[in-house]
Amino acid sequence: MIMTKYRENLRLKSLNFSERNTALSCSCSRNTIAKVVKRANELDIQWPLNETMTDTALEETMFPKEKGNANKRIPDLPYIRKELLKNGVSKKLLWTEYMENCRLNGEEPLMYSQFCYYIQQDEQKRHATMHINRKSGEQAEVDWAGDSAHIMDSDTGEVIKAYIFVGVMDYSQYAYVV
Repeated sequence: MIMTKYRENLRLKSLNFSERNTALSCSCSRNTIAKVVKRANELDIQWPLNETMTDTALEETMFPKEKGNANKRIPDLPYIRKELLKNGVSKKLLWTEYMENCRLNGEEPLMYSQFCYYIQQDEQKRHATMHINRKSGEQAEVDWAGDSAHIMDSDTGEVIKAYIFVGVMDYSQYAYVV
């Protein structure tokens, strides 16, 4: 992570360096230089700075970090994990349910992306993987895919259940679907 050189930005600005030259010297964009200079002017921060005013201290003074999701309710991850195993349940559906629940209780909900982020972090904690050495052509995995589909015979009008068979070669991951 590259940290902005706030002290150097302000020092070069006091020497009347252009934003372009300051950006080249500090290895950052001209937009960053303009933003730092503008914010320093708003807060009346000028060069020379006190020695105790480090880049970190300047960043905290000029651009304080917000608390983010501190006042937002964290989703019930064990419940979500259990619900996602059911057919027809999606993250979007669970998020809608979560938002309604938050609003009923007067709490501020997370946005969908943050909701999914928490679910992803929870899944990664439980996700174990292991590499299995396989020989090509030796094994295949087979299964029926999902619920049965319904096909209507156009001549008789009869509704026929249709099943989808899936076979996958273990080594190559080539799939065969009927």
